[in-house]
Amino acid sequence: MKATEMRQKSAEELKLLVEEKLKEQFNLRSQQAMRQAIKSHQFSEARRDIARAKTVLTEKGE
Repeated sequence: MKATEMRQKSAEELKLLVEEKLKEQFNLRSQQAMRQAIKSHQFSEARRDIARAKTVLTEKGE
C-alpha cells in the first residue's frame, strides 16, 4: 500500500493496519522456521508497510 493511500485513512485504521502487518510478519517468520514454502519478498513488503503506516501516524500526530 502506498503512503498516499495511507494518508487518506484514519488513525484507528492505520493502527489496525500496523497490528495486522505485525501478525503477518510473525506468521511469515513461523512459516520460515517450519521450512514451509514462502515468498521471501513478503518479509520486506510487511516491514515497509509497517514503517509507512507508523510514519503517517507520526505525521498526523497520533
